[in-house]
Amino acid sequence: MTVKNNILCSKSHEYVFEENGEYYIGITDYAIEQLGDIVFVELPEINSQYTKGEIFGTIESVKAASEIYMPVSGKVTAINEQLIEKPELLNEKAFDEMWLIKVSSENYAEDSNDLQKYEEYKKEVE
Repeated sequence: MTVKNNILCSKSHEYVFEENGEYYIGITDYAIEQLGDIVFVELPEINSQYTKGEIFGTIESVKAASEIYMPVSGKVTAINEQLIEKPELLNEKAFDEMWLIKVSSENYAEDSNDLQKYEEYKKEVE
């Protein structure tokens, strides 16, 4: 699995990374392993505004349903349409191309202060 160098993770198992001024948000490989086979993903509307810690979506698996929280405040600029049609893709490619939403964020520097680098996150959850 490819893990981006600049990925940050929240304690509630979401990740965020910046690329070309946009912030990609998804759920970690650990969260996906815990959920099991993903069968449904509910994502927000484009242009929706969220503050850090707010629920922006839901993921359902054969075992459980889980709410997804914003790791940073921002305005949704895109959703990963592939996941609406084929949510099971999350099981295969968590970090490669299976982000959930892209956001623009004016508070990223401040909001990301309590997020962990992926390596630290992995040590904590193992």
